[in-house]
Amino acid sequence: MNARKVQSAGRLALQLSFLLLLLVGLGALVGSEGFAGMQLQADLSLITDIRLPRTLGACLAGALLGLAGALAQGLFRNPLADPYLLGSASGASLGVAIGMVLLTQLSQLNMSPWFMRMGITGMAFMGAWLAVALSLVLSWGVQHTLRLLLAGVVVGVVFGALASLLLIMFPQIQGSVQSFMLGSTAYVSWAACGLMLAVLVLSWLVSVAASPLLDGLALGESTALSLGLPVKSLRWLMLAVLALCTAAAVAQTGLIAFVGLAAPHLVRARVKAVHGKTLSLSCLMGAVLLGAADLLARGLMAPLELPVGVLTAILGGGYMLFLMRGMSTKSVGQAGGRS
Repeated sequence: MNARKVQSAGRLALQLSFLLLLLVGLGALVGSEGFAGMQLQADLSLITDIRLPRTLGACLAGALLGLAGALAQGLFRNPLADPYLLGSASGASLGVAIGMVLLTQLSQLNMSPWFMRMGITGMAFMGAWLAVALSLVLSWGVQHTLRLLLAGVVVGVVFGALASLLLIMFPQIQGSVQSFMLGSTAYVSWAACGLMLAVLVLSWLVSVAASPLLDGLALGESTALSLGLPVKSLRWLMLAVLALCTAAAVAQTGLIAFVGLAAPHLVRARVKAVHGKTLSLSCLMGAVLLGAADLLARGLMAPLELPVGVLTAILGGGYMLFLMRGMSTKSVGQAGGRS
């Protein structure tokens, strides 16, 4: 049985890796003309400086969100948990709003676009981290899961309200902040790809090494403690990795919905494996999902471009509704059988 499961996980990993390579290749061909203009351009700088970093950035952000989603669902033992559960999305939005306000006040200094982009990215990163840290402080630690979830909801609401207040006070930043909230991979650079790759490798190594905690928690917290696992310290470590993955992805691409929620679901629907394999496969699945969504966002309505966050919300929401309908039908069928 175990050999069959390991082999199944290996096949899925090979399939996702092939799809990922295919998406990267297609990303070099799809430009402003959409799928109709899929041909290599004479100007290689267009491919190497714009299309490839954008495609790789989308895949890396998807991998980070997929890993964060698998961690959140394992830590909270809730299949509906997502990477934004602890208020990181609202925190990043508030950070971007504050950064935009500061840049508008300093616009007369003629700062370089690169410096401005890095400043906004840094503010988004700091906002996401601040939201997660505040959720942990308000919940008095990590041992009370329900209290931590409630603290994340409260922090998300408060930070979202503060971001909306800034939009009312400074209407000139509404367009930029709205673009961030809708999610976009259009401005991802090679430097951003390098940053996300470094965070992904570090987070993946730590999370896979600590994955026995998730296996133990799946059997109950008392079982995990009886196995000799340092539950509290590993929870802190996993939450730090979750916050780091989410903040790194959100800071570069904005708010991308449903990728972190759907990627682990799709993996578990195909493979029944321990969390170490599930985390790795969720990375690959998230990369494929967001990479494909980025290609569709570029090509569906060319020369117009859809915000990739809107596309993932539509497709991911449809998938979750289909999943919920299937669960409901199954429950009704089981009840009818018992009657």
